[in-house]
Amino acid sequence: MDTKMVMQREQEEQSSQMSHSMQLSSQIKKRTFTSSDEDASYSDFYPIIPADLMSVKEILDMDNFPRHRTWEILQETLAEEYHRDKWTMFGNEAEKVQLDVSRNQRALRRRVDTMAIRKQAENKASDHLEYLERLRQKAPDFPIPLRAHTVWEGMTVTLTCTVQGCPPPKVTWFKDGVPLMMSNQPWNYRLQQKYGLNSLEIRRCSPDDAGEYRVIAKSPLGEARTFGTLVVNSYRGAVEGSERSRTPDASAAALGGPASPLAVQVTDVNKDYVFLTWQPPSADGASPVEGYYVERYAVCEGQWVRCNVHIQKMCYYPVFGLQEGTLYQFRVRAVNQAGAGRPSKATEPVLTADPLGHTRTKVVKVDKGRTVTVTKDELEGQVKAPFPSTNVHVSEVSETYVVLSWTEPEPRGREPLTFYVERSLAGKSSWELASLDMEVNSPRFPVFDLAKGEQYCFRVRSINKYGVSDPSEPSAPVSLGKPQAVPTPPHSVLAVRDTDTSVLLQWQEPEAKDDVLGYYLYCSESGEQDWKTVNNKPVPKTRFTVHGLKNRKEYVFMVKSVSRAGNSGYSDESPPIRVKAAISVPSAPSAIALLLCTGSEMVLGWRAPARHGGGDPVRGYYLDQMDQGTTAWREVNVKPAKERKFKVCNLTGGNFYQFRVFAANMAGVGKPSEASEAFLCEKWTMPEPGCPYDVQFREVRDGSLVLLWAAPLYEGRSPVTGYFLEISQGDQSDNWTALNEKPICDTHHKVSGLQAGQTYRLRVLAVNEAGVGWASLPTEPVTAEAQPGAKNVEIGVDDDGFIFLGYEADEPDDESKCLWNKNYTEPIDGSRARADAKKDGSVLTFTDPSEEDLGLYTVEMSDDPNQSSSYDFTAEDLERLKELSWRVRNPLIALKSDWQVEVSEQGDVCLWLQTESLSDAAELRLVFNDQEITSTPRRKINFDKAKGQVEILFEQLCQEDEGSYTAQLKDGRAKNQFTLVFVDQKFHETLALADKNRRDHRRKSGPYFQECLSWCVNEDCELIMKCKVTNTNKDTSLKWFKEGAAVPRVVYDPASGVSTLTIPQVTKKEAGSFRAVVSDRRGEDVSALELLDDEYDKLLQQLSKQCALSASPLQIQSTAEGFRLYCSLKYYISHLKTSWLFKEKKIGQEARTKPGSNMEKVWIEICNPTENDKGKYALEMFDGQETHKRHLDLSGQAFADALLEHQRLKQAAIAEKNRAKVTKGLPDVVAIMEGKSLCLTCFIDGEPAPEITWLRNDKEVAQQNQFVITKEPKCSTITINDVNVANSGKYSIFVRNKYGSETVDVTVSVYKHGQKPPSHAVEMGFNA
Repeated sequence: MDTKMVMQREQEEQSSQMSHSMQLSSQIKKRTFTSSDEDASYSDFYPIIPADLMSVKEILDMDNFPRHRTWEILQETLAEEYHRDKWTMFGNEAEKVQLDVSRNQRALRRRVDTMAIRKQAENKASDHLEYLERLRQKAPDFPIPLRAHTVWEGMTVTLTCTVQGCPPPKVTWFKDGVPLMMSNQPWNYRLQQKYGLNSLEIRRCSPDDAGEYRVIAKSPLGEARTFGTLVVNSYRGAVEGSERSRTPDASAAALGGPASPLAVQVTDVNKDYVFLTWQPPSADGASPVEGYYVERYAVCEGQWVRCNVHIQKMCYYPVFGLQEGTLYQFRVRAVNQAGAGRPSKATEPVLTADPLGHTRTKVVKVDKGRTVTVTKDELEGQVKAPFPSTNVHVSEVSETYVVLSWTEPEPRGREPLTFYVERSLAGKSSWELASLDMEVNSPRFPVFDLAKGEQYCFRVRSINKYGVSDPSEPSAPVSLGKPQAVPTPPHSVLAVRDTDTSVLLQWQEPEAKDDVLGYYLYCSESGEQDWKTVNNKPVPKTRFTVHGLKNRKEYVFMVKSVSRAGNSGYSDESPPIRVKAAISVPSAPSAIALLLCTGSEMVLGWRAPARHGGGDPVRGYYLDQMDQGTTAWREVNVKPAKERKFKVCNLTGGNFYQFRVFAANMAGVGKPSEASEAFLCEKWTMPEPGCPYDVQFREVRDGSLVLLWAAPLYEGRSPVTGYFLEISQGDQSDNWTALNEKPICDTHHKVSGLQAGQTYRLRVLAVNEAGVGWASLPTEPVTAEAQPGAKNVEIGVDDDGFIFLGYEADEPDDESKCLWNKNYTEPIDGSRARADAKKDGSVLTFTDPSEEDLGLYTVEMSDDPNQSSSYDFTAEDLERLKELSWRVRNPLIALKSDWQVEVSEQGDVCLWLQTESLSDAAELRLVFNDQEITSTPRRKINFDKAKGQVEILFEQLCQEDEGSYTAQLKDGRAKNQFTLVFVDQKFHETLALADKNRRDHRRKSGPYFQECLSWCVNEDCELIMKCKVTNTNKDTSLKWFKEGAAVPRVVYDPASGVSTLTIPQVTKKEAGSFRAVVSDRRGEDVSALELLDDEYDKLLQQLSKQCALSASPLQIQSTAEGFRLYCSLKYYISHLKTSWLFKEKKIGQEARTKPGSNMEKVWIEICNPTENDKGKYALEMFDGQETHKRHLDLSGQAFADALLEHQRLKQAAIAEKNRAKVTKGLPDVVAIMEGKSLCLTCFIDGEPAPEITWLRNDKEVAQQNQFVITKEPKCSTITINDVNVANSGKYSIFVRNKYGSETVDVTVSVYKHGQKPPSHAVEMGFNA
C-alpha cells in the first residue's frame, strides 16, 4: 500500500513539472524576437523568468549574479542595444537549460524517493526483526537441573545441566558459595559448555570435592539457579550429606547434629496450605534424632522462615498460612540433643493456587474459530450471603494435630471466599473458634492445640464481603491419633564375598514391614567400632552391594529400618567377613610354545592365566590335543600338571598336532586357551639352543624391573653359554632392540633405564657355541611404574640383637605366604637363616651372619608374584649391623639430664638426674664415697621409674655430705652408672646458698623487704630513696634511720608496701648510712643502704647527669658591662664540671670573660664585646662519665641585636651612676616634743652637683628664723627651731641634675609634754 501511494505521488509531481515546463516553453516560443534592423521596444518587452531559471543561472555563475542578476543583465543588454540574435541565442540557451533542470529534478526526485522507500523498508525489516527477537527473548531457565551425586573416592563424576534463554545467559559455577576457579586445579576440574549443555567433570574425587555445587545463569531478563550436592564416600567411611557443604542462606549446623533429611516432597497444594513428607537422615549425629524443623522460602522475600515452633517427630507436616499465588520452596532440618543439623535439599518451587480452579472455567467456541472463556462464578449470578460448606471431615490424623477438609459451597459466588473453623467437644454444643484470627483461604486447615483422649467435632462457616454463612454440618467425632512406633530393626544380616573392594550384604526384613520405607546400612572394620554410613538414601530391597571397602580387611555390618516415624535401632552385627574376591574358576592360559621335540614326544610350555579366580591359586593344568585332519579334541592328561610345562608322549613322527590348556582351582576348571599353532612332531637336531621359557616379571618399579626365565630344555650341540635380552616399546610393536651386548650368564637380570609409565614387552634368546637360538615368547605388556603400596625389603636388627631382612606386603591374605630365595632361585639354608611369617609380611632372621650369607635375597608373595622385592646384603651392611647388634645385646640406659644441684627457697638441697623411661623392674644402687647409701630422715632418696628420675634430698646440707655420688641403674639387659663429684668450690657454694636461703625463709615468716633500700634520681633532679615491704598487717611498723637517728618526711603506703624518702636538693649532709626497719610481733627485717664513698660518688654522677639533661639551650642576655651567655638547669651542683668554648676552643681565664654559676644557672660574662666576639659558643657539662653540650651561634642579627641592647644598657648605667640621688636618707617618721629643735640632715650624690630644695607639705621652705637650711656639695641640713604642733607635716628634700632627680620624704610628728611619741616614729630633737 505504501509503495503504491509513493508511485502515485511521483506521477503527480512529474505531470506537474511537465505542465510547468510546457507553460514555460510556450511563453518563450510565443515571444517574437526582432531582427537586427528593428529596434526593440521597451514598453512591449516583459520577460517571463521563472524561479527555477533564476536559480539555475545563479548556480551557473555565482560571481557575476549576486542578487536578481537576470534583471540587471536584461537592463544592461537593452541599454547597450544588444542585437536580437543575441536575445534569440539567450532564449534558446535558457530553454535548453530549463529542460536539463527539469530532467535533473525528476531524476533527483526519483533517487530521493527510492532512498526513502529503501530506508522505510529497512526500518520495517529492522522493526520486524526486533519484534521477532522480542518474541524469542526468554528469561534464563534450567530445563534439566543439576542433580545430587554420591560417588566413591577416586572415581570420576560429571555434573550436568541444560540452560535456556535468549539472549544466551552467562553461566557461573559455584562450590559451597565460592566461585569455582578452573585455574586453581586444572588437573582435577574440566568445564564444558556446548549447545546449552553445561558439564563439570571432576576427576579422581576426594572428600575435599564434596559439597554443594550451584550454577547461576544470568541475563538482562533475570537469573536462574540450580544446585546439586556431591557426596564422596571414602574408604574411611561415607562423607555424610556432604559435610563440607555450606548453603549461603542456611544457618550453620550444630556440632554433633544429625545429617540432612532426604526426599522432601510437597503434596496437596492449595491456596494457603501444602503437605510435606520426607525421609529421616541416615546419620543421627552425636545422639538420636528427636524431631524435625520445617522451613519455607518465599521466592519474592528471599529468606528462610521456620514453620513449626515445636519439633515435629513424624516425617510429615502440614504447612498452612501461606500466601496465595506465591512461589515457595521447603526444606527440613533434623534435630537432636546437640541441635539442628544441616538442611535438606530444597524442594522445587511450588505455586500456591486453587487446585480446583480449572473446574470452574469453561472454554466456549464461537464463530470463525474464536473462543470465549466463561467462569462458573459469572454464570451463578449475584450471590450475596454465602452458603455453608459441606462434607466437613478429617483427612489426616496425627498424634499432635488433625487436618480438616471440606467442600466449598455451591454456588460460591463471584466474591472472594474465606472460612472460619469452629470446634466443640463431642456431645456438647459449646462451639469455639479453632482458626482464631487466622484467615483460611482453602478448604484445608490443620488443628494443633487438641487435648489427648478427647473427641472433637468441627464445623465451618463461609465468609465473603456480604457476611458469614450458617455453620456447616458438624464433622464426625475425631480424636488425636496414637503415636506411630518406630520399626523394629532387620535381622539375619549376612555379608557375602563379591570383589576385592566390595561385598554383597543381605538381611531379613522385620515382621512389621508395612511402614518401612527402606534401610540404612553401616559398616566398620572388625574390632574398631568406628561405624560409617554406607548409603545416603534408604535401600528399598533386602540386599545391597557395598563398594569402596579395603581389600583384605575384615568388616562387620549393621542395618536400620527407615519409616516416617524415624529409624529403628541397629540390627545385630553381621559375622565378620574379609574383603576379597569370591572364588571363581581361573581364566584361560595363553601363549603355548613348543620347548622340545624328540620325534615321539613334545614338551609344551604356556603362560599362566591372567586371573586366578577370587584369590584361590591355580592348582593344576589339563591339556587337550587335536591331530591334523581331525576336529575332535582329545584329553592328554587325567592328573593335573603342577607346572607350566608338560611332556606329551606317544606321538607319531611327521604328524602335526595342536594343543590347548585348561587351568583349574578349587572352583573348577576354567575356559580353554586358544589353540596353539600346528606343531610338527620331528626330532630337533639344530646346533643352536631352543627358546627359553617361563619368562616372568618381578620388582616392577618406576623405570626398572627384574626379568626371570628358565633355561631352554634343548641346548643344541653345545651347552648354553649365556642369554641375550630384547625389548620392544608398546604393547603390539615388533621392533625389538637388544639390551645387552655381552651374554648374561644368570637366568635373571634387572632392566634399568626405562621410561616411567611407558609400556614394554621383553623376550630372551639363548646362545651357545653354534650361535643364538630361538627367541622366547614375548612377555605380556608391562608398564614401568611401581604398583600402589609396593614395598621394599628392609634390613635391620631386632630387639634381641639378630640381623634380619623384613618385607611388608600390601594387604596380604591369610593364605598368602612370603617366599624367600637367594638370587631368585636358590633356597634359603635353614641352618643359617629362618623365615617367620608376620601379620603383614615376613621376616628372614640370620642365626649367625658371616660372609657366607652375603648376596642377593629376594621375596615374593605366593598368590601374587607381582608383589616382590630384593635386597643385596653387602659386607658394609654386615659390619654396620654387627656393631648395632652388639649395642642391642648390650644396651646402655640413655641419659637425658646429668646430675644437677638445686637449692630450694627453704634451703633444702636436691641432687637429681634423669634418664630415659624405665620399666617397673628397673633397679637403683646409690654409692657415696665407695659406700652404698639408703634413705634416712635427713637424706631421702626418690626413684621415679616411669620418668627415669633419681633424686637425693637433703633437709639440711652439712659438711659431712661432701664427696662423690654414683647412681648405678639396671633395667633388664640395659644398665649404666652416673657419678657426681660434689666437693670443693661447688660444694661450699651450694652450702652457703642453702644457709642463706634458710635464713631468708625464716626471715620471710614475718614482714620482710620485697625490695631493699635503693635510690634513684628523677627528672626533677630529686633524690628518691625507696623500699617495698610485704607480708604486713595492721600492726606492722616501718621506720627509717640515718646514722642511728630517725629520718623524718618518710612516706609509707601500707596498701602497696612502698615507702619513699624524697630529697629535693642533694648536699654533702645527705651522705651516710641509711637503715629501714619493718617489724611487728612476728619478727622484723632490716634493709641498709650505705650512701658513702663510691655509692655517694655514683649518686653525684647520676645527679649531675640528670642536671645536665635538664639544661636548657644557651641563651644571651645583654648587660651594661657586655654579654652574658647562660644556661638554666633544674639546679646546679659543683660535681658537674663545666667549661665554655668559643669556636670549638676552650675559653681561658681572661679579664674580659668571667664564668659563674648559682643553684639555677651557669653563665659566662663577656665584657666590652667587639666584632671579634662573633662566633659559635658551646657549654660542655661533664657528669663524670658523659659530656653534655649546649650551643649558641652568636653572629649575624643575633650579635647585632645583643650589641645594640648592651650599648643601651651601658648608657642607662652611666646615667644612673651620675643621677642626683640621696645616698643617706631621712627616717620615714620623726617624733619631737614641742619646744625643741629638729635637725634633719641628708647626704647627696651626683655629677654634676645637684640642686637642693627642701619642701614642706610639697611647698618650698624659705629661709626664716625658725627654719635654717644649709647646703653643701654632698650634704644638706634643715633645722627647725622651737618646733610646735603647727610644724607637724611632711618634709621633703628634692635633688636634681641633668641626669635625673630624686625626692625623699619624712613625716614630722610634734607631741606635747606628757604625751608619748608614736611607737613607729624615731624620736629626735634637742633643746635650743
